[in-house]
This record gives sequence, C-alpha cells and structure tokens, in this order.
Amino acid sequence: MAEATETREAPTRAYVIHPDLGNDRTRRSPDLALEEAIALAHALPAIEVVGAEVSKLRKPDAGMLFSKGKREEIGEHVKAAAGGEGAELVLIDGPVTPVQQRNLEKAWGVKILDRTGLILEIFADRAQTREGVLQVELAALAYQRTRLVRAWTHLERQRGGLGFVGGPGETQIEADRRAIDEQMVRLRRQLERVVKTRELHRKARAKVPYPIVALVGYTNAGKSTLFNLLTGAEVMAKDQLFATLDPTMRQMTLPGGRRVILSDTVGFISDLPHELVAAFRATLEEVLAADLILHVRDISHPETEEQAGDVGEILDSLGVEDDVPLIEVWNKIDALSAETRAALRRADARTEGVQAISALTGEGIDDLLAAVDARLAEALDEPRLEEALVLDHADGRRRAWLHRQGVVVTEEPGEDGVRLSLRWTERQKAQFAAL
Repeated sequence: MAEATETREAPTRAYVIHPDLGNDRTRRSPDLALEEAIALAHALPAIEVVGAEVSKLRKPDAGMLFSKGKREEIGEHVKAAAGGEGAELVLIDGPVTPVQQRNLEKAWGVKILDRTGLILEIFADRAQTREGVLQVELAALAYQRTRLVRAWTHLERQRGGLGFVGGPGETQIEADRRAIDEQMVRLRRQLERVVKTRELHRKARAKVPYPIVALVGYTNAGKSTLFNLLTGAEVMAKDQLFATLDPTMRQMTLPGGRRVILSDTVGFISDLPHELVAAFRATLEEVLAADLILHVRDISHPETEEQAGDVGEILDSLGVEDDVPLIEVWNKIDALSAETRAALRRADARTEGVQAISALTGEGIDDLLAAVDARLAEALDEPRLEEALVLDHADGRRRAWLHRQGVVVTEEPGEDGVRLSLRWTERQKAQFAAL
C-alpha cells in the first residue's frame, strides 16, 4: 500500500526593505534595524526571506514612498531575488500608506506588507487563548479600516438604492467600513466578557495574599526562558521574536518561603503598532496590578539601551506608575566575554535595582531571587528591625549577601571585625542565619 504523502505549500518568497529616513528621531542603526525586520519575517514559517536591503530616503514620496530611481533599483533587486525567480512579497520595515501600498504593488507586481501588517500577521499566527485571538482580530480590523481609505478603486463604486430616498446610494467603501465597525463592536463585547472572567480570577488571587511579579521586556530578551527556569513551566522559549504571545501565570516559592505569582507577558518591540498596544491593554493590565516588575534586558545586544527605552515608553503609555518597584534583569551574560561578565556582576553588586544573570545557565539566579524577596518585603511594608552585627574580616560571602539585600545602613571596620548597622526583616534575618 502506498504511503500517504503530506503536501505542504511552498513558503512565500519575501524581500525585506528597511527605509532609512536618517532623521534626528532615528535612534537605531539601520543595519541592526534591518536585522530585526528580517528576524520578524523569519518569525512566520510561511515566509522565506530571499533578499534584504537598507534603502536611504531623503524625503518619502507621498504617493510612492521611494523616488523613481530608487523604486526602479529596488524593483530590479526584487525580480532578481531567489536566483531569478523573484520575490512574491515585499516587507517594508516602516509605515506605508494605503496609496503608497497600492502604487508600489502595481509598480513591482508583488504584494506589499508594512511593519504593522507583518507584526499583526505574527500575532495572528501565535495567539492561542480565546482572549489572544480576539485581541489580534480586533487589532487587525482597526488596521484594515485605515486601509480602506482610497486603498482600492473598486470600493469607490456606489450601491444603488431602492429609489424611495433621493441622493446617491451608499458607496462600497462606506459599506465595508460599516461592516468592519460592526464586527469590531461584536469583538469588543466578546473581549469584555473574557476580560471580566480574568478580572474575577484576579480578584480571587487578591483574596490569597500572594504578590504578583510581572516579567516585561523587549521581545527575545529571554523572559520565557527565565520564567521556565523559575517556575518549572514549559512555556515555549525560542531564539525568535514573539515566540510567546499569550500571558502565562504560575505560582512559585522564593527561597525565603514567600509565595508569589509570576506573570510572563507579551514581548515589546520598537514601533509596536498602536492598534496592538490598545488591543493588548487588557492583557498588559497584569503589569499594572504587579507588586514588582522585572524588566528583562538582553544585555548582550548592541542596542540594549535603545530597547530598554522602547520598553519604558510602552510602560508609560500603559500608565505604569513610577512608584511601582522595578528590578532591571541584565540577561544573557553567558553571551559575553568572561571579563565583561565579571565586570557586570561587580556592577550589579554595587547598583541598586540591577541584577546580572543568565537564564540559560542559571548564573546569578540566587542573587536575583534574594533581590526579589528584599524588594517585595520593602514594597509590602514588612516590619523592619534595626540591629548591629559584627562580621569577621574574612567573612566576605555573608557581608556581600547583606549588601545585595540592601539592609546595610552603616559599615565600619574594627579590630575584631566589620561592624554593621542593619535594618532588615525577620525573614531576611532567618535567611542570613541559614547561610
């Protein structure tokens, strides 16, 4: 008997372009921005990247985005891609107006997708929960609604009325816009019901006095790897942008015995479409309810500071208050040289609110958990004791632990050892005694 053969559609050949406007607002390296755009394309299994380039733009053309010469040059590259087979899709890493999209598709004979459209496609491919699916559909409709404006000429025709009322009939574009609006209303109602269910779960958790620790960070910073390491969960963690989308929550116990709920949220990215920020606001409200935020950073990335800035902007847009305790988790130190890694570990010991770790190897995790315990104790106003302690000069390990906990008020060297004035909780005192 002949074996059944599984037929799979060939992936769509895509050509990636990063338009480099070169203006003062451009914070990122064009080459690194192109790398990220290519990584976004690779995040969709249905796409095969067959070429990519950075295209410098002095001034975007209102109708075509690119100048005539640049347009013709890119068109040749698109046709020559994949050994002459040509690309079927051009991904433009930036905003493209409906008019520009239509004109470029006509000029190059390929489908055009801008950055917002690509991210929406990725989110649609990854959403697993009912809430995630609804949020992506809502964001996609909001995006498509803007595409109706002068996007396709066939939508400009009028629908004839019955003749009872004078004046022109409803245009097709108006009818399509109205249909989208009605669908968005239906989705919002469904989403409200799902959100109410999650709010009930949140209220149920509030009755159990477990603090919430939320993981946030740029996509691919290693949040899910850290989440799995700390909780023993099996959330998908890949070297891939937006490997996980739906939020996950797990209970865990800190070394001091405190139970907390750890929440893994969707990764952020520069120029995250505002439709998605709005649609995923409900999911990201877990961050607003957090007692402590762990901002996970890929410290090995050349643009880690810019990525941190993007995360900060999105947290601000969500309304996260400045007084919510936050620890910066400098992840992926295993990707650094031994000298750089040692320097970072020394820096985090001196810098409050910073912990250098590797979620892959486990380096620095014990110190991170101790810092989480200490910040939660401080945030939740646990009673603190003021005590004096004398440590032997050679007892550097326990002295370093006290400093990492942030409980040392004063420190003076003496003949019999180092005299420390401490302000700590009963929990920290018990942890110290067990060292």
